[in-house]
Amino acid sequence: MSTRPQSALQKQFYDVIFGTETPAGKWFDIALILVILASVVVIMLDSVYKLDSEYGNIYLQLEWAFTLLFTVEYAVRIWCTTNRKGYVLSVYGIVDLLCLLPTYLSILLPQTAPLLIIRLLRILRIFRVLRLLSLLREANFLAGALQRSARKVFVFFAMMIILTTIFGCLVYVAEGGRNGFDNIPVSIYWAVVTITTVGYGDVVPHSAIGRGIAAIGMLIGYAVIAVPTGIITAELTLSQQTGQDKDRRESRNCTNCASVEKDSTAHYCRNCGSPLPKPGHECA
Repeated sequence: MSTRPQSALQKQFYDVIFGTETPAGKWFDIALILVILASVVVIMLDSVYKLDSEYGNIYLQLEWAFTLLFTVEYAVRIWCTTNRKGYVLSVYGIVDLLCLLPTYLSILLPQTAPLLIIRLLRILRIFRVLRLLSLLREANFLAGALQRSARKVFVFFAMMIILTTIFGCLVYVAEGGRNGFDNIPVSIYWAVVTITTVGYGDVVPHSAIGRGIAAIGMLIGYAVIAVPTGIITAELTLSQQTGQDKDRRESRNCTNCASVEKDSTAHYCRNCGSPLPKPGHECA
C-alpha cells in the first residue's frame, strides 16, 4: 500500500505510539496496557448488580473517561501513521474502533430499546482486551503461525465434519431413533460432543452397537485432537526460529563496551555512545 510523508511531529508520535524500541515507546505501551486492563475491570464490576446499584454513576464516569482517552489515541494513530487506510482496515485498527463505538452508540439508542441490545453494546467494550495483542511481539508470531497453517487447519476441520457426519448417521441407524437420537442433526451433535471428548451426557446410546460406535468415536477423538496442535506448534516454532535468526543477523556488539544492539537502524551505542559497526560487518 502507498504511504504518505510525515512531518517531524508526526514521526515523533509514530515512534512513540507504534514503536517499542525507544524508552518513550515502551512506557507508552505499559501505560496503555494498564489503562486497558483498568477499563476491562470496570466493565466486569459494572456487570455485578449490587456494585452497579451503588457505584453505577462512578462506573459510567470512568467509562466515558476511558472512551474519550481511547478516542484521542485512535485519532492520533490515524493522524501520525504513514498508511492511514492500512491501519483503519487492519485487524488492530478494527479492534480499536470496536472499543469506541459501543459507548457512543449507547447515546443514540432510546431508553425504550431492548435491554439485550444495550447489554450487547456494553459487553462489546471487552474487545479492548484484544488490544493487548498488538502490544505483544509474541502475538505477532502466533498470528503469523495461524495464518500460514490456515489451509491445513481448514482441511482438518473438513475431515472432522465428514467424520462427525458419518458417526452421527451410524449411531442414528444403530439407535433407531430411540434414547434421544430422534434425527440425524441431533446424532451429529452427539458425535461432535463425543469426538471432541467433551461428553455432555445429554444424549447417550444404550444399544450395544451404539455404545461400540461411541467407543470408536472417543478413541478417534483422542487420536485426532493433537493434529491441529501439532500443525500450529510447528508453524509457531518456525516463526520463532525465523525471528531469532533475523535478530541474530541484525544484532551487533559495540566495539567499546560490548553491549548488544538489535536495532538495525541504530548508528551509535545506547550505552556508551560509540559508533556501531554496520550490520553484517561486525568486527571479530
